[in-house]
Amino acid sequence: MGWLAAGDTYEVALVDGRVVARSASGPPPAGQEGKRVRALPAEIRDRPEVVELQRFAEWLDRHAAECAAQVGNWMVSSLPVPTALLARVWPDEAWRAALRDIVIVGDGPDGGDTPGEAGFLRDVDDSGVLRVVNLDGETVRLAARTVTMPHPVLLPDLAELRTFAAESGVVQGVEQIHRATWRKPAGTGGGTDRVTEFADAEYRSWFHLSSRATSLGYKISGGSIVDRIRDAGRVITATVGMSDPYTEDKAWTGSLSWSDGDGHRCLPLTEVGPVAWSEGMRMAAALHAGRTVTTDGTE
Repeated sequence: MGWLAAGDTYEVALVDGRVVARSASGPPPAGQEGKRVRALPAEIRDRPEVVELQRFAEWLDRHAAECAAQVGNWMVSSLPVPTALLARVWPDEAWRAALRDIVIVGDGPDGGDTPGEAGFLRDVDDSGVLRVVNLDGETVRLAARTVTMPHPVLLPDLAELRTFAAESGVVQGVEQIHRATWRKPAGTGGGTDRVTEFADAEYRSWFHLSSRATSLGYKISGGSIVDRIRDAGRVITATVGMSDPYTEDKAWTGSLSWSDGDGHRCLPLTEVGPVAWSEGMRMAAALHAGRTVTTDGTE
């Protein structure tokens, strides 16, 4: 973005998401061409050019967050995404930042349901053909009708993908391969419908616990912390209980359970799919990690 005149003395521009200013009077000293002012001078802070640039910067931040949130939703839900849609949004810098190096899997080469090879997304051309880097380090063209961005618990080569990313310097705009995952222990029986591993995490107050939950992106509903998860086409609600704010000064987390999409039926653990299990455990673990800890390390 170029520089805009802001009065007779300064020019302003948007650089790295910030509105900066530079002197517009006379040639700059040798070696200081284009030198910027660290903070906006008071006399131009209310000028229309500055205000509009600041509003534009705020919009760009919101747009980038919305793009990342949408890609994150596609990934957590493992939803099929049309490659034609990726071709339309790819020219947008915010979309590219969210999508670049996400691990994708295309549908079968004949457009069928058989999944193709997984790879890190690097480019999308106007026709919807994708270029991905596979685990052999080769860049291959992927012509598919749709792709998925699998939840990491569904990636059979997750360890290899993490190793390749570390060795190649891959940094994902949306956390996928390094997202914390939990796998249901073998032999989990159907005689129980809850997990107590992360229960009884103590917080100074109900407000602190609820604030922790909402800052992590979860919702408060009916005195519980909830996360709605799409797993293999089903919508599952993971729930962590909370102590009663009207009867206790402090607050504690309760057990973790899962229910059907409407919350009418609590699911036995044998019916909880891999994505719902992993995301529910991730929520409970994150709430447990934010518990009150004293200066001597005790809870």
